[in-house]
Amino acid sequence: MIRRPPRSTPKPSSAASDVYKRQLKILFSQDINNESRVLMYRNITERVLKVAPFLRLDSDPYLVVTEGKMKWLYDAYTVSDQFPYSQTIPRFGNYVRNSVKVVIDAYDGSMDFFISDPNDPIIQTWEKVFPELFKGLNEMSEDLRKHIRYPSDLFTIQAFIYATYHMKAPQVFYNKEDLWEIPEIDNKMMEPYYTIMKLPGNKAEEYILMLPFTPSGKSNLSAWMVAQSDGENYGKLIAYTFPKQKLIYGPNQIVARINQDAEVSRQISLWDQRGSKVIQGTMLVIPIEESLIYVRPLYLKADAGKIPELKRVIVGYEDTIAIERTLEEALAKIFGDDALQSVATYTEGIESEPVKSRESTSNMLLKQSDYKTIKKMFERVMKRQEEMNQKLSNHRKDLEVLGKALGSALSLIHISEPTRPLYISYAVFCLK
Repeated sequence: MIRRPPRSTPKPSSAASDVYKRQLKILFSQDINNESRVLMYRNITERVLKVAPFLRLDSDPYLVVTEGKMKWLYDAYTVSDQFPYSQTIPRFGNYVRNSVKVVIDAYDGSMDFFISDPNDPIIQTWEKVFPELFKGLNEMSEDLRKHIRYPSDLFTIQAFIYATYHMKAPQVFYNKEDLWEIPEIDNKMMEPYYTIMKLPGNKAEEYILMLPFTPSGKSNLSAWMVAQSDGENYGKLIAYTFPKQKLIYGPNQIVARINQDAEVSRQISLWDQRGSKVIQGTMLVIPIEESLIYVRPLYLKADAGKIPELKRVIVGYEDTIAIERTLEEALAKIFGDDALQSVATYTEGIESEPVKSRESTSNMLLKQSDYKTIKKMFERVMKRQEEMNQKLSNHRKDLEVLGKALGSALSLIHISEPTRPLYISYAVFCLK
């Protein structure tokens, strides 16, 4: 809640407060009076930690629209480094539970803390300390509960541990004969990603979080792991393993094949010259039937420009690499026009340049559901890239505004007699 200060004790403002808010109009506005309030701690991470500093927050909060309002959902963890006989994970210790779901109203900043794991002894203790702060998950609205997803940081930790403890035979486990690891792309560990797809054996598509595995010291793919987020299946983890006698290319091998492809190499060399820079986007690993399709966007960024432009889409399947202007053209080049006839109705109306197709070297038919899966994942990556570019652009604008504010504040300090007194009241945040 926000506590109003007494009307009789307004506090004078200073140039420093205006620099903090990066808004010079506060100094000169005629609308500021004793009833005015300043909303502090607008950053959701800082805001949540001011109220509950004992929680560890996930690295990927997400914004949802529910009941006509925009709200942030933040996964929070209870952690400890005192749990016996457990492996220690940096930043989380050796005990971690996703015990709290934090909901922040994007308009007024109000926060609700919902306990998602009532069996966690640490959150049980904090609930006794702050009985009015926490609510049960059953108090969350039904529409908002549909937006809950499995947290990515927790899934990454579980995947890292499972890479070793999936071995059930004692002798195999002792000798580490079947050790897995999370693959690296461009010397960076691959991160899990959300997508909508139909899992093997299921009838309907669902929202999942997935991550592939490779054998230790090798680049081929050995398995992939998913976390379900829909309805009663929330929190269920499933691992799918590939037959050891069948070679499935891993992300690193596909990246190497992309860089060695003559057409791709020629195109990158042509663009990556003085005045421009080629950026290879996020690699998508998409399970289709008993194999995988890899999709990677290619961006071109001018040195004078701020936002990269999507120029090509690279698709890899088995021994074939295709680079085209659109995803549809790349898929057509790999599978042939005949294999894409089933998705013609879905792609109707999409304008693209004609591409020379070839006969498919595979007997695999790309179904409409498979195409939709690939298309949804690709569009999601494009959206995230656009959001990141917009944030970078806004950050530069904020720095420019701050620089102007600092310069103006410095000139105001030398004014000995202001023309009129300026007052501003401060908001005080506290817990009930």
